[in-house]
Amino acid sequence: MPGQGKRRRQRSELRERAAAAWAAEAERPGHWEVVFETRDESDWSNQLPTRIRRLRAERGVTDERLIRVDVLCGRTVQPTTYRLSLFVPADAVPPSAEAPPHP
Repeated sequence: MPGQGKRRRQRSELRERAAAAWAAEAERPGHWEVVFETRDESDWSNQLPTRIRRLRAERGVTDERLIRVDVLCGRTVQPTTYRLSLFVPADAVPPSAEAPPHP
């Protein structure tokens, strides 16, 4: 088919660029800070949009790659856990250090 090779190359290049971008992010020092965690599915689905809006407003998160949503699948012994995390770079100033102490 005409153009199939071009489409295949474009998709391959797109995958390679995405993989390179994620590899660069993975090498960045920092850690994931758990912002919200629950075992109640209805609580999770009700609060998730609000929590993400709050992260964007209060902490100025504009890059969606800094927000991670985990669903840790449970079994009969351990229930399913829902977790919202935020990536904190190693060079970030802790929130307590941003505000000067009040006299």
